[in-house]
Amino acid sequence: MQGLEELIAASPVFAGLSPAHLQLIAGCGANEHFSAGARLFAEGAPADRFFLIREGAVALEVDAPGRGALVIETLQRGEVVGWSWLFEPYLWQFDGRAVAPTRVVAFDGACLRGKCEADHELGFQLMRRFAASVIERLQATRLQLLDVYGHARLD
Repeated sequence: MQGLEELIAASPVFAGLSPAHLQLIAGCGANEHFSAGARLFAEGAPADRFFLIREGAVALEVDAPGRGALVIETLQRGEVVGWSWLFEPYLWQFDGRAVAPTRVVAFDGACLRGKCEADHELGFQLMRRFAASVIERLQATRLQLLDVYGHARLD
């Protein structure tokens, strides 16, 4: 059975971190399970956690008036869900829903922010890695908007 440190180290977002940093991160994590259709978090709610997907998938959604939930991106095994825990005002920017039975490592954001304050190198490494995730989500959102609203101009 793999420990949290080994699970974390296998994820691309945490790959290459020092064993000491992996141990600090693992100290803020716990295994959790979500049934298909279960909501992990809701837009506008306090973002006090983030998740590393072990099995299953999580859809990031936004509510579109008159259209319902639009899936911006679906995240799979090994990917990290959530970056709002790291940036004030610590509120979720999307809804997150399990699209299949999903096992995750859930991380306490306040715990990890405290460890980042105490260890600035850890903070730098996480900020760098999560900023890359933010860019990926923005790109996915842009592509979704083009798909929804992009119409050929007829001149």
